[in-house]
Order: sequence, then C-alpha cells, then structure tokens
Amino acid sequence: MIIGTGVDIVKIERFSATQNPRFMQRVFSASEQAYLETKGAQSMAGLFAAKEAVAKAIGTGFAGFFPCDIEITHDENGKPHVTLHGKANEYAKKTADGHCFQLHISISHSATDAVAFAVLEKCERT
Repeated sequence: MIIGTGVDIVKIERFSATQNPRFMQRVFSASEQAYLETKGAQSMAGLFAAKEAVAKAIGTGFAGFFPCDIEITHDENGKPHVTLHGKANEYAKKTADGHCFQLHISISHSATDAVAFAVLEKCERT
C-alpha cells in the first residue's frame, strides 16, 4: 500500500562540482560524495532532488534530520536506490506504523532542471 509520495524539481545551475565542503558534508554521504567526484552538476542536482522527494514521501520534509540521512546509491545499471539512516529511518518507520516499508525513487533531468519522484510503500504483514 502506498503511504506517501514526494516530488521535487531543482535548477541545475544552483549546483556546481565545486560546492563548499560544509554543504557537501551536510547534504551528501561519503559514498555520494565519492560518486559525485566523477559526475557533474546534473547528477548533484538529481541527488538533491531525490533527497527532497524522499523527505516529502516520508511526510516530514527535513524536519528533525539532515539530507545526508537519506542516501541515494545506484546499482550497476544506474537504477537509484534509497537507504535511510538515523532519524530519517525512524520517521519512515513511524509513517509506516511500524510495518516494513520500501522506498522507490526515479530521477531525471533536462539541460536546465533535475526532477525526482519518490514513493513510500508499506509492506503488508502476512
């Protein structure tokens, strides 16, 4: 059962490969920072939009946790996956009423904008 959705769009021009270190540490996990070292502003904007979309799907926005508590990774085919840490994970569990949950994410961009859509799905107990 779907219990939350979120969408976010950002201007790519707001992001550059030379963001200040404090911003990078506050927003991106160590593995995301390593991933972004080989990518451009489009990828950084996409990850940021994904984090915003996930926070909206959880239903809290970034109230009570930092963007780096939402980690976006990619499999060998480039499909994005979400891992929640700390308070973000706690809020998602609360939103799911203690049930297991899954997060689905899709990220895309044009030449000027990056967009992400997230779905929070509660697992049914058997």
